[in-house]
This record gives sequence, C-alpha cells and structure tokens, in this order.
Amino acid sequence: MGRGRGSPRGRGGRGSPRGGGRVPEGPPERVEEVGAVMHSCEGDIVCRLTHEKIPYFNASIFIDKHTKVGKVDEVFGPINAVMFTVKPETGVVGASFKENDKLAIDPAKLLPLARFTNPPPSAGRGGRGGRGGRGGRASRGGGGGGGRSPSSRGRGRGRGRGRGRG
Repeated sequence: MGRGRGSPRGRGGRGSPRGGGRVPEGPPERVEEVGAVMHSCEGDIVCRLTHEKIPYFNASIFIDKHTKVGKVDEVFGPINAVMFTVKPETGVVGASFKENDKLAIDPAKLLPLARFTNPPPSAGRGGRGGRGGRGGRASRGGGGGGGRSPSSRGRGRGRGRGRGRG
C-alpha cells in the first residue's frame, strides 16, 4: 500500500497537510482612492472612507500605485460615515501622515455597501426533515430499522400517524 499524499482505500486525497502557498502580491495594475487620513491612534492610521464601496479586511493600502502603506485592520462607523483603520507596514510610521492625505486600494479588494445593508434572504422555516437515513438493522419483519434507538417503535416515515386509538 503506497503512502503518497492521498489517503488509502480510494477515499480521495485531502491535499497536502500544509496550508496553500500564498502568492506574494505585487503592486496592483491600478488603484482607486479609498479614503482620507483623519489621524493616527496607537500606531494605526484612522481613515474616513471616500469610496462608495467598503474595503476588504487585510486589503493592501497604498499612497500611490507602487508605495504600500499597510493593510486594512478594522472597518467601523455608521453606514453614512464609514471609517477604517490601517495597520502600517514595518518601517511606516502612522503619525507621519497628515490629515486628508489620500490613500488608495486595488479596486478588486472592495465590496459593495449593499452586502452589509441588505441581509441575505433567510431560508424560511425549513421543512420537517427528510425521510430518514438508510437505518441500522435491516430486518424484514416489523420494525427494527430506522437507525433510531431500540425503543422507537417504527412509527412510519413521517407522513402522518394514521387514525389509531389516540
């Protein structure tokens, strides 16, 4: 029996045990203005959102097309006045930015505001459950299967209980 990456007995491999290799991001092809610096706080840069879309968490933030400042750390505030913080890269000092300095982002790293304001439609109340699984002991006589406890007295498949004595 081979001990390769896949699992034995034809169950299919689950990939390598290590995490997927992340490709290092270079500077994006184009950037759009995403925010303006408000002030620095505890080493982070607090910014006001100037774009109509919301930045991804951990999205890279740039001063210009090639100069990376840091990554989006938190997004907060009311819907009509969204703010976000940037965790600066090593070597970048948050206090070195002046108020209203413009920051940019890769447009692929933005989410529409509707993603946060319109909740996804709920799945409703749901059904009453399925017909049950294949069960445990497959005896041909009365009861026994169903995969429930031995005390469950085969009450059918959930299609109604009939008109017994009850």
